[in-house]
Amino acid sequence: MGIAEYVEGWEPGPVEVREVLDRVPSDSFAGLLDQTSPIDATGQGSTAIPPLWTAFHFLDRPATAELGEDGHPREGHFLPPIPNRRRMFAGGRLIVHSPLRVGDEVTRRSALSSITPKSGRSGDMLFVTLTHEYLRAGEVAQVEEHDVVYREQEPGAARAAAPAAPEPREPEPPAPGEWQAVLRPDEVLLFRMSALTYNAHRIHHDLPYTRDVEGFPGLVVHGPLLALMLLELPRRFAPDRQVAEFSYRLRRPAFAGAPVVATGKPDGSDLVCGVPGADPSITGQVTFA
Repeated sequence: MGIAEYVEGWEPGPVEVREVLDRVPSDSFAGLLDQTSPIDATGQGSTAIPPLWTAFHFLDRPATAELGEDGHPREGHFLPPIPNRRRMFAGGRLIVHSPLRVGDEVTRRSALSSITPKSGRSGDMLFVTLTHEYLRAGEVAQVEEHDVVYREQEPGAARAAAPAAPEPREPEPPAPGEWQAVLRPDEVLLFRMSALTYNAHRIHHDLPYTRDVEGFPGLVVHGPLLALMLLELPRRFAPDRQVAEFSYRLRRPAFAGAPVVATGKPDGSDLVCGVPGADPSITGQVTFA
């Protein structure tokens, strides 16, 4: 039975959740990055939450009994009904009409945008796009799309195209006029990222499982963390410029134990992040307001 048959007639409806945004998630993620919080502690400065940092506010919190053997929920409103399901974050897009701020009451309206079955080197895959609208006082402030790839894999089965972990290399100094931000992901940093996002997926914290069941050579750096590293470039080097649009694509996994470097140009183009000397793990582009 192919993946397309499993999802025939699968049409989950939209879901709305409401949150009052506070500063704690921003403070926490800034600490993970060894950065000063973007939220002004005096209450006199900026209260704007950086783009994509909403990931730390709107969390799914399944009960432990609802988790599968991979640490990911067995069932979920937007999880396709595929047996032995494996999930990979593939990319996304963001449109910012206006910043979200600490104290805002925000409704996130989520809907399934598309389902596309495909076949590749690793077998049948299902490409799913979810759209999240963030509404404040009934007006859409931001729109975010997530592309997620699902495939079927028996536990312990070898990956058809298992990626190799590149040799760790120290980053070179940035070229003149180039933005650069460095992240050194280790087991502790990945654990803290999982905790901030309530993500129990074992590929980020359980090395024997990651190697023996999922077929990766090491603990996997969260895809959203790589996307956030791209956005660290304009946040750190052009703090007075507002991001209007952001698009990104995950191209290959990054693993704990090797530094990953985000680089880009001051116009927001050619944003890349990955291990020095290897092909990028993620590429993206920013458009400024």
